[in-house]
Amino acid sequence: MGLLRRAARTAVIAGTASHVHGRVAARQQGRWAQQTAAPPSAPVQEAPARDTAAMIAQLTELGRLRDAGVLTEAEFEVQKARVLHG
Repeated sequence: MGLLRRAARTAVIAGTASHVHGRVAARQQGRWAQQTAAPPSAPVQEAPARDTAAMIAQLTELGRLRDAGVLTEAEFEVQKARVLHG
């Protein structure tokens, strides 16, 4: 009788574990779907046109200031990133 009881207990534990796993997987899949879904009514905004000539002039001026020793290399990199990325 002990073997039959042990087999039944194992079947109950395995069934419970399978049920819990299915619920957790479904919940995780739902969260993933929410995170990856695009907002349905979000209007697409275009980036404003950038004046390339002005950017080149600013970068040239920054390079001149760096070469003259007014800006350190780190300050130059920060300012360059500001000009290039908005």
